[in-house]
Amino acid sequence: MHYQGKVLVVDDDPNILELVRLYSEKEGFEVVGANNGDLVLSAFKRENPDVIILDIMLPGKDGLTLCHDLRKIRMIPIIMLTAKGEEADRVLGLEMGADDYVAKPFSPRELVARIKAVLRRTKTPDTLGNMDLKYPGLEIMPDIRKVLINDKQIEVTPKEFDLLYYLAQNPLRVFSRENLLSVVWGYDYFGDQRTVDVHVRRLRKKLTPLEHEYLTTIWGVGYQFTSPSKIKEVAYE
Repeated sequence: MHYQGKVLVVDDDPNILELVRLYSEKEGFEVVGANNGDLVLSAFKRENPDVIILDIMLPGKDGLTLCHDLRKIRMIPIIMLTAKGEEADRVLGLEMGADDYVAKPFSPRELVARIKAVLRRTKTPDTLGNMDLKYPGLEIMPDIRKVLINDKQIEVTPKEFDLLYYLAQNPLRVFSRENLLSVVWGYDYFGDQRTVDVHVRRLRKKLTPLEHEYLTTIWGVGYQFTSPSKIKEVAYE
């Protein structure tokens, strides 16, 4: 079977570790596990995984702290595992930089589908386009997955990059949250629309040095990317 990549699964429940391992290995993934938060950073540096499945409640360092720490090392895709009904944990996980979350109890097939979706975007960014985009004060470079504000690079997560690039390559077009979930998070993924809202909010904070607010909320519909140059062009049509 074709090798899909390496997954680091962090959970103190041995049944979950084994379940994820069985289903992931059937799909061509290599799986390594950690059952204590204090072991994660060393395992991360040693194993160099492509994606991390990270439980929030752990002995040792908790998942939210680890998500923050891992983001300082590398912008690796992170999928959080949260307890069913713990909405605050889900939103906080996304605010800390997670790309996605799955609530327990979960379908292992769904989790593997989420892993494939997040890796499909990070490993094949050309599916969203491969042309550099330049707007006043803002440059987005998909080949090297960098965002520059006033010629200075800012740190964005894999999903933040994909979302910003997709909106920026379609200026003035209004996208529903359902559309953004489908295209940016994966064509077979229908998840919580708050995932989009949190990622847009995080991007807005990171784009605050810019004079123009590029990400516009269209109430009751979704989001739109606007630039001063594009607005001027439309005004003169």
